[in-house]
Amino acid sequence: MTPTRAARPVKGGRRRSRRRADMPLLGGVRPPIALLCVLVLALAGLTAQVLGPAGEQAVPQAVLSSQQHFAEDGAIALRASIDERVTDLNRTAAALNAGPPVKPERVLSDLGKTYQKWTGTTVLDLESGKVLAARGETIPLGWLDKDVLTGDTALKPRMVRLETGDVRLMTMAVLDFEDRPQQLLLASNSLSVPAINLGQFRSMAVVATGGEILATAGFEQSEALNTDQERQELAFLQKQMSGLSAQAARETEQDPVSAREPGSRGYPGVSGTLVGGSYNGRVATAGYASLSSADPEEKKSVGAGLGLTVVALLPVVQQQAAAPDRELYGLLAAGALVVLGLLAAAVLWATVQRPLLRLFLESRRLARGDLTRPVDVPRWGEAARIGSALERLRAQLGGPADDPGGRQRVKGRFGVRGPLALTAVLLLLWCLPVGLLLNRTDDSVTIPASMVADQRDRTDLVADRVRRALNEAQADLVSTSRLIDPDDADAGRALLEETLREHTRYQALYLLDEDGEVVARAGKEPRAGFADADELPLVRVAGKGEKKPVVQAGAPLPGHKDMTLVGEVRVEFLNSLLKRPGLGEVRVVDAKAQTIAASDGFLAFEDLPRDALTDLVRAGSVHVGAGPVENGLLIREGRGTTVAAAAPFSGGGVAADIGWTVVSWQNAKDFQITPYQREDRSVLAGLLGLALIVVCLGWLYLVVARPMRALAAGAEKLADGDLKSVLYPRYQDEVGAVVRSLELLRQQLQARKQTQARRLAEPEASVRGR
Repeated sequence: MTPTRAARPVKGGRRRSRRRADMPLLGGVRPPIALLCVLVLALAGLTAQVLGPAGEQAVPQAVLSSQQHFAEDGAIALRASIDERVTDLNRTAAALNAGPPVKPERVLSDLGKTYQKWTGTTVLDLESGKVLAARGETIPLGWLDKDVLTGDTALKPRMVRLETGDVRLMTMAVLDFEDRPQQLLLASNSLSVPAINLGQFRSMAVVATGGEILATAGFEQSEALNTDQERQELAFLQKQMSGLSAQAARETEQDPVSAREPGSRGYPGVSGTLVGGSYNGRVATAGYASLSSADPEEKKSVGAGLGLTVVALLPVVQQQAAAPDRELYGLLAAGALVVLGLLAAAVLWATVQRPLLRLFLESRRLARGDLTRPVDVPRWGEAARIGSALERLRAQLGGPADDPGGRQRVKGRFGVRGPLALTAVLLLLWCLPVGLLLNRTDDSVTIPASMVADQRDRTDLVADRVRRALNEAQADLVSTSRLIDPDDADAGRALLEETLREHTRYQALYLLDEDGEVVARAGKEPRAGFADADELPLVRVAGKGEKKPVVQAGAPLPGHKDMTLVGEVRVEFLNSLLKRPGLGEVRVVDAKAQTIAASDGFLAFEDLPRDALTDLVRAGSVHVGAGPVENGLLIREGRGTTVAAAAPFSGGGVAADIGWTVVSWQNAKDFQITPYQREDRSVLAGLLGLALIVVCLGWLYLVVARPMRALAAGAEKLADGDLKSVLYPRYQDEVGAVVRSLELLRQQLQARKQTQARRLAEPEASVRGR
């Protein structure tokens, strides 16, 4: 018989066959197993790094982030305060210029009654420079010159230092009455942060561009310290505030747009954290935030253009080093993963890779025509079925007979899927305990007292901001009411429409007469009336039973006590004031603890979700329940812990007496505290292990297990005599190489069958010829 092309001797055939045998290194069974080993080692190294003591900070990241958020809240409040004061003064001047001339004393008197926000006000004649009227603290005039009153920066707010050393922000507006010389209205106010309770040793500062501290708050609350140690700690913190403020000023000199990553959210300005020195086991931590902003809407802000930075400083107890058992935990977990991973790789190598490579070499040998030696048949699975079929094909091609017991048909139920399942079980023995059992936290986790204090103080800051916003809303109505002529409905309607365009906090403005009838209105349809201002507070909530609460502010018309100007404040405006990162869910509730506004979705006048929160609100932030810390509250339920705080409205203005409270709460797991971080990292390690199993074993199943099952079925059909079904290799790997060899064997069997048929036909033809 003429040898087939595959069986012809080739020079250097042994060397070339070896190179061909090595070609499937680029694909097939070996890359998934190699990737499994690499990923196991990588995950083991990552586990040793993140679950061990390496990388732990002296101060928890949660504390640092809280100081950053605290500074951001202070910067937002200060910027809003500056902008509101500038806007109010300009609006007052525009309203006065539109009306009849008013004496300077009357201007300052009405201004003081409407807005209680300036430390001093003055009216002076622009031509002579003579002071016409003054109220409050004396405003120095030495800084006034031609550049301040003319040019591109005319009438821009200026920061001026008084003789006492305090810094004041000077706001200016021109009064231009008919038949009178122009007058300059001056108003000064401090740059201090909102007057909230900062607690002992917490302090905030307003810093200028060069690092100069313009105002501080909080240190004065610690002046009455008795012991020398406390006084030394206070001196240490004052020194740290000076150094960290200068560093924060340098950090905020960069442009807010370039300082932020594209698409990043959060605070639109430059903000961050700083860690100072330590004293007596406490580390000085600071958060800073600039008033400048990358938000296009806030770039027009007057406060954003002053180059100011708010710095919040708090000493915290230095975090203790990790326990010895924690130091070994990461190494033990990593070592266990390496052992199980190598064992799993050994199982795959012995039960999948090695039998497949053996079949690859045996099939190539038979395809080349080497039929002298029997096929080395694997012991089980698809590899055994394929090897048995190859041995039967060798016998059919004329190879020497061998023990028939080794050529019997082999049946396997699981095949390659068995080793894959065993490998998955071995890796799951590490993934499940690490991800679900180890490093689990419970209600015994210690929450730093500073985190509870930060929750309380930030809630107080939000409450102060909402109270100020409601006071501003009512003060704007008072200012607008002086310009309304109740006898001219068209003029009143036009004024209300203009006011509504200027103030986005309102959804409707309308003027009511003594019978509650609408005389003039702008905006949406009035949703609720407003009774006599003498009977109800000037800021109130109505609309019970509707989809949204109706927050109203009112102001009686001067000279017409029976008429009231009412403005409905948008609930969405109040909701926007409550959305602060790192504070959890925030709500504004009334005296009955019913929801009026929330940072997230809510139902009008719904109750708080927990009784402990309701008790906290009704107690006015007094220590309630188990675990109160510095006017905050720790709520422990099951294995979870919630940090909550409540801050009732306090301070000045008409909104201070309405009995509203801002309450906030969040899950302690949201804090970046070491026990919770370890738990999250353990879960992450377990999930990465599961991903490793899915990727590597799924790859093996797709490129080896399924093709081998199909190959085993095709090889058995071919050994049973099916020479018509052509075998096509799908992939250029070991399985594909075996398929190509089987196809060559099928062609050889066809040629052998045709040759035998031709030989049998030749004697018959010769007999007929005779």
